[in-house]
Amino acid sequence: MIAFALVVQHLRPGGIETLALDLLESGDGRLVALEGSRDGALDAWPRLRGVADRLEFLDKPGGMSPATLLRLRTLLRRWRPAAVHTHHVGPLLYGGIAARLAGVRRIVHTEHDAWHLASPARRRLVAALLATVRPRLVAVSSAVAEGVRRTVPGARPTIVRNGISLDRFVPGERNAARRCLGLPGEVPIVGTAARLEPVKGIGRLIDAATGLPGVTIAIAGDGSLRAELEERARSLGIADRVRFLGPVGDMPAFYRAVDVFCLPSLAEGLPIAPLEAQACGRPVVATDVGGTRESLCPSTGRLVPSDDQARLTAALRDALAAGPAHAGRDFVTRVADLRQTVGAYRRLYTA
Repeated sequence: MIAFALVVQHLRPGGIETLALDLLESGDGRLVALEGSRDGALDAWPRLRGVADRLEFLDKPGGMSPATLLRLRTLLRRWRPAAVHTHHVGPLLYGGIAARLAGVRRIVHTEHDAWHLASPARRRLVAALLATVRPRLVAVSSAVAEGVRRTVPGARPTIVRNGISLDRFVPGERNAARRCLGLPGEVPIVGTAARLEPVKGIGRLIDAATGLPGVTIAIAGDGSLRAELEERARSLGIADRVRFLGPVGDMPAFYRAVDVFCLPSLAEGLPIAPLEAQACGRPVVATDVGGTRESLCPSTGRLVPSDDQARLTAALRDALAAGPAHAGRDFVTRVADLRQTVGAYRRLYTA
């Protein structure tokens, strides 16, 4: 018997997946990815190697897959977890139903964002699954909780905010981090870390660079838009100032290397990257979407409307001029200590 089993859609670097790994490393659990293969995931994300013996990959095909549901039920029957914890809709469908079929008494489901509930079909699916699976429902921010309550009748989520490791994400020497990542030593750098997908709005940060002469943009992450974003930088004549780093294994070094962190997303739940950046003493500029406001230090963070390119550029310019933001770490220590997040979920696993 194990304490818990976590179910996610895939194990590619991202906020949901990072939280799931943090929870896995905190106790006696297993983590199941519905999609993908072991070899592909371990090659793409070196962090997984440290917990590889506790990972399962179901390599689910596209569309509905009854076989995947049955495989997951078999795993849960073998492991006999005290609780199953699902993250997002697909894992709720497969993990929640498989847990009920396997006789697991406690099921926890976390909604990481609410923007997907704008779809009527998605709202109906989520409502039906919540009524069928009857999990302990969690939202990662007040904004997500309000979105869920507003769109899903009868939903009453508990708020458990995402947390980060304050032992891992600490301030450090900037130039050493830049050398480690191959970044230039004596130029201002604005960094972002995100999946290169439309919802993350990375193109807006590249556009902002045209109004920030001499500033380098460092992008950690990969995704389907990489080639398009590289072409965008070339077409704007700033390809020499936009560095695509791909997946970065040492994220604390990345945050230490940049002068300002930017998250130009079009939608968010409670993003983890701004918390990590602030814990490393870096000021953050972000678009005011979803629960992003809840992740920023009120005295050092800068929020801009998601559709205002001029204000994004101006906020980045101001943040570069202002320098380090050590108060941001104090804010993260108060509201986003991973130990608080782990403790809250453990109570839900055993209540």
